[in-house]
Amino acid sequence: MSDAMHFPIVIVGAGGTGLTAALAAHDAGSEVLVLERDASPSGSTAMSTGLIPASGTPEQETAGIVDTPEIFAADMVAKTKGRVDGELALHVARESVETIAWLRDCHGVPLDLVDGFLYPGHSVRRMYGTPNRTGGELMAALEAACGEAQIPILTEATVEELLHDGDRVTAVRYTRPDGSAEIVTCDALILACSGFAGNAEMVARFIPDMAEATFHGHPGNKGDAIRWGLEMGAAVADMTAYQGHGGLAVGHAVPILWPLIMEGGFQVNVEGRRFSDESAGYSEQAAKLNAQPGRVGWSIFDERLHVLMSDFDDYRDALRAGAVVSAPTLPALAEAIRVPVAALEGTCAEVAAIARGEREDAFGRSFAASQVLVGPYYAAKVTGALFHTQGGLVIDSRTRVLHEDGTAFPNLFAGGGAARGLSGDASYGYLAGNGLLAATTLGKMAGRAAAALSVQTLSFTAAPDSNL
Repeated sequence: MSDAMHFPIVIVGAGGTGLTAALAAHDAGSEVLVLERDASPSGSTAMSTGLIPASGTPEQETAGIVDTPEIFAADMVAKTKGRVDGELALHVARESVETIAWLRDCHGVPLDLVDGFLYPGHSVRRMYGTPNRTGGELMAALEAACGEAQIPILTEATVEELLHDGDRVTAVRYTRPDGSAEIVTCDALILACSGFAGNAEMVARFIPDMAEATFHGHPGNKGDAIRWGLEMGAAVADMTAYQGHGGLAVGHAVPILWPLIMEGGFQVNVEGRRFSDESAGYSEQAAKLNAQPGRVGWSIFDERLHVLMSDFDDYRDALRAGAVVSAPTLPALAEAIRVPVAALEGTCAEVAAIARGEREDAFGRSFAASQVLVGPYYAAKVTGALFHTQGGLVIDSRTRVLHEDGTAFPNLFAGGGAARGLSGDASYGYLAGNGLLAATTLGKMAGRAAAALSVQTLSFTAAPDSNL
């Protein structure tokens, strides 16, 4: 291995987690190499809405929003029904405010507090996003920051194997497009290469109820980090947890985002009937939708919601793709989407009665009086999709990967989709934005922890010379 390159820190994956980790390690004074299997950095972050929750921020205080990390952690505990690692949730919540400020103020990532929407499970507004609310925009800002810092990102480098001496990672072997293999040695390794939603065998094994669902995520989500960790004896947890989405436009691969639902839209099956409390969360809605005839349904809304959703790039993409149907009246809409007219009219009348306080919803949902739909009406045909998994390698508060007995690997770190998330062990535990919370905050923490270890290693190896 004498001819191998050496970097103090190697990061596998150039998505949001990897680039954030690289910036943090660089800021701490360490030299970093990022290895990315694709031709350009993207990952799951690029396919997201780019929204990151943070609690107790100055912007929240200015807006009169009372929030603390304790409140945020309590929201995570409530959403997971107590099945999240409470200590990790609180630790990440406490770190979240500094993550936003650091990315924005030190690296020019344009993040601001999002107005208007209270996402499922969040008790207050705490979501931050880039101006156009897209993951691509967030990734572009992170890549630009890495470019400014002159952090090397080696693309089209597919990591095949972790080399190790017992528990200590010593190097990684990766292949290039021409089939040649290369090795780079390191003092610390950060796994930032996503989960396993793109691995059909692993999905069928751990999340069988989503085995037939449409996968709408980054194809690099093959579970490599989990496989490598297991080979070394690492612990994994929450492997049944995932982020689904109950609003992927059928045939168009564009998500119809959940503000539409939270502001008064609802879903019906092909029989024209509602089948759930849609406001409970878009992740758990995926399996509910897939349990309907044909594994499809329709999101129903009106002109008010159409105008509101037009602020989102994904919705504009759906319009351009022809995924949205409109009609001046409910009978005309029912005819256009081929559901029974009487059933759709009856469902809309029921929702209006609930909104007026005249009856209780059979599914337990509340509608505001201002949310009664009026013509013209709109609909989008949707199915339940699997976006990414939430289970992974168990880590400690320093993002060190742990063995089954709770002891830490000496120089192996993980974050983002490679690590156990903050969603408990089921689909209903996913709290909006927690995927990017894990990517950015755990990435930042991993970068700093690996840098601290790298400095210690450098000091240790230099000590004999100082005594000569």
